[in-house]
Amino acid sequence: MAELLEAGGLRLVEVAPPVVPAEARTAMDREWDTAVLANPALFDGPVAVCAGLSRESPDTLLVSWSRATYRYFALRRVPGATVLRSLFVSIVQPTEDGRVLVGRMSSSTAAPGRWQFPGGSVEPPPGDEPLDEHALRRHAAVELAEETGVDLPAADLTRCLVTHGEDGQIGVHYLAPPLPAPLLHERFEALVAAETARGRAPEFDRIALVGSPAELPDLAGPHVVYLEPVVRWTSRRVRS
Repeated sequence: MAELLEAGGLRLVEVAPPVVPAEARTAMDREWDTAVLANPALFDGPVAVCAGLSRESPDTLLVSWSRATYRYFALRRVPGATVLRSLFVSIVQPTEDGRVLVGRMSSSTAAPGRWQFPGGSVEPPPGDEPLDEHALRRHAAVELAEETGVDLPAADLTRCLVTHGEDGQIGVHYLAPPLPAPLLHERFEALVAAETARGRAPEFDRIALVGSPAELPDLAGPHVVYLEPVVRWTSRRVRS
């Protein structure tokens, strides 16, 4: 399960990168190389990890984050290793009748077959650009377009929740404006066709529209820990 947090403000502060002892780093590199052999689509690009989450004030959440690369998460498979939590964004895309879009990760991704909202790990901004709410919102808009074909201005996304999963992941969730269900299917089908024509696999191999947590068991395969509580929350808020 995941804890749902609501706040009017969100502040992000960069802290020193995580220290990985030499022995753990060797094991991490070995696990990463094994993962790449199994899935050559994996890449060791920059990623932000969460070093802490707290309430700075009754209405403001403070997220401390550090720079790492995706290789760092291979530490999860190293016994006894300490790993900072993932920091990700996701987008709740509702339909006009109150359902929400979820997608199943394709075989080319790091989590094949897993159902989740559109979204992905947060990447550090280039140069001296700050990682702030504007950057998170822009990243969320890019993820929505890349995974579903729905291209919206970042300004149209409204932060609705922050989740703290029992697995330690921190998610910043944005609510998109409602769109007609046929349009969502049309955009996704066009995206799949375009990616296939380029010889690439889409990140989602299937989408579904769900109206309540009672419909989630119909989605065969693993679900991210935040899916059920966020669907429950949105089923009440989006339809109200």
